[in-house]
Amino acid sequence: MIKTPYLLFLGDAPDQLAAKVAQGIKDWRPDNAVGQFRMEGCNADVGLTDMTLEEAKAAGAKTLVIGVANRGGMISQAWKKVLVTALEEGFDLASGLHNLLRDEEDLVAVAKACGRELHDVRIPDVDYPIANGVKRTGKRCLAVGTDCSVGKMYTSLAMDKEMKARGLNSNFRATGQTGILITGNGVPLDAVIADFMAGAVEWLTPDNDADHWDHIEGQGSLFHVSYSGVTMALIHGGQPDALILAHEPTREHMRGLPGYDLPTLQALRDTALNLARVANPDCQVVGISVNTSAWDEATAEAYLAKVEAEMGLPAVDPFRQGAARLVDALLAL
Repeated sequence: MIKTPYLLFLGDAPDQLAAKVAQGIKDWRPDNAVGQFRMEGCNADVGLTDMTLEEAKAAGAKTLVIGVANRGGMISQAWKKVLVTALEEGFDLASGLHNLLRDEEDLVAVAKACGRELHDVRIPDVDYPIANGVKRTGKRCLAVGTDCSVGKMYTSLAMDKEMKARGLNSNFRATGQTGILITGNGVPLDAVIADFMAGAVEWLTPDNDADHWDHIEGQGSLFHVSYSGVTMALIHGGQPDALILAHEPTREHMRGLPGYDLPTLQALRDTALNLARVANPDCQVVGISVNTSAWDEATAEAYLAKVEAEMGLPAVDPFRQGAARLVDALLAL
């Protein structure tokens, strides 16, 4: 188990989106985060108190969590001095990057010498099966996005929170590093061998009660040429009964792909629904989740009203406004 509370390491994150792991923990498990550590040149801020390692230790932090998700998931050499010092000062380290802590010989040596733990979240620890496509009992909802990092996880967490508040039968199923750090369990899907990804999603969302909803954390985008494969595994392995379309409307291009424009919501709806119906012919698109964090209230409400009129589906920012209308649409199926 990863010891809490955390000091969230933002390092030299180039922008706010690069600190999405730290932001997710701060937003959904604030009791687990005592502060943030930012290096010179960091352009992200998750709204926590900036702390030195000494200050965080005095505040009770037990684990330094790498809260940065950079392209390729690499441990920067620029971070090493801080990570080594943290181990020496009594912190465990936790990371969800593809570049594993346990593969860094200097960190392993210091951790061993200091009696500290290294936690790599992005390591599959189950022998997942190959997907068989057999229909499972219970119900499943998946958020699919026009791009990466548009709010798919926030959507699923918000819907699960709303359903639990109503006393309904619901679970959030984490499929990425941030979701796993928030909930403590899940499948690190993009680290699973490709042949077993859909099977891992089947394993994560097994047979359940007829009234039970699994809210599956979405990943990637069908329209993102770098990460579309993991999205397909979620769509076919998840066999969703319902899809939520997720969008961030201020993007000028796909994340990390300046030569690619974002698809329209209509294109996402049609493409995702056709693919979902391969595994579940009864799947429906029930709502739209829009990340309006870049806008003021009036601008956000005007955009949501426009989208709702165009698409004929409830359009909300579930983190800003709550997920009640999305849950209502889900329960109306």
